[in-house]
Amino acid sequence: MQDEERCCGTGTCIIDAQGACWCGQVWDGEKMCAPVLSPPLADAESP
Repeated sequence: MQDEERCCGTGTCIIDAQGACWCGQVWDGEKMCAPVLSPPLADAESP
């Protein structure tokens, strides 16, 4: 198995084509970091 240069340092990263690791971190172009979370969409029928 080839070493992954995007590994966060644990040595256990399995990174998909989109740059997301099984541990929840993502590749930001420079390093592995926590994903950017977007707020949930408001329900259109909510008052």
